[in-house]
Amino acid sequence: MTSPSHGTVPRPEQWWSGEAAPWAALEPQRLEGISLDRVAAALARRGLEGVPAEPLEVDGWRAAVADGPAAAPSSRHSAVLIALFEEAGESRVILTRRAEHLRTHSSQVSFPGGRIDPGETPLDAALREAHEEVALDPALARPLGHLPSVVTMVSGSLIQPIVVALERRPDLMANPGEVARVFDVALADLVAFEAFSEELWVLEGIVPGGAEGVPMWFFDVADELIWGATGRLLVDLLSTVLDLEPTRGFRV
Repeated sequence: MTSPSHGTVPRPEQWWSGEAAPWAALEPQRLEGISLDRVAAALARRGLEGVPAEPLEVDGWRAAVADGPAAAPSSRHSAVLIALFEEAGESRVILTRRAEHLRTHSSQVSFPGGRIDPGETPLDAALREAHEEVALDPALARPLGHLPSVVTMVSGSLIQPIVVALERRPDLMANPGEVARVFDVALADLVAFEAFSEELWVLEGIVPGGAEGVPMWFFDVADELIWGATGRLLVDLLSTVLDLEPTRGFRV
């Protein structure tokens, strides 16, 4: 598959096309019928059904951010909400495109979420941010579990993903101060052959192992190009649901 060309992607000077999707060899029937029950069962199989009271740190994160370009303080913790609802037997996930005027990750697709305030749990922060960004009613959300934390390459922020099920399609409204667009996409559409591509980026001196080529994952769906930390988390979610080996991408 050719790499996505639309959108603003700050590719390094050295990069090349990577491998097919982790799920490319699966039988078509395994890529359909991704219900909320199936997601919950997959999280439980991996021991991810609980909601952590605080972000789960990635091995080596503190040393990596201290030595890296972001030089982030250890308190830089965030949470994102992977909010799913079901229609016609298929789980759909809520995503946003960040406003153009934001200082970091402007115009990029992301999950609702943000900084964890003092005294908040990751779930508290993710629900609060989702309400502020897209008016998601926290009462609709039932926690299903979590995914392993990831670290952003730009800011060095530790992100704790929280997975919740919504009892129905929510009524959402983008906060123009933070969000340019709110939309949803079926997990089955994300694993469609034409949706995914991988690139290997040479990021020597930026991330561990960067000289060898770091996998970057892209989804071209719903008239949006999804990549970066959001792309990594979607691959993690889909690999978990499809019972595939944990992904090999950048974590620290």
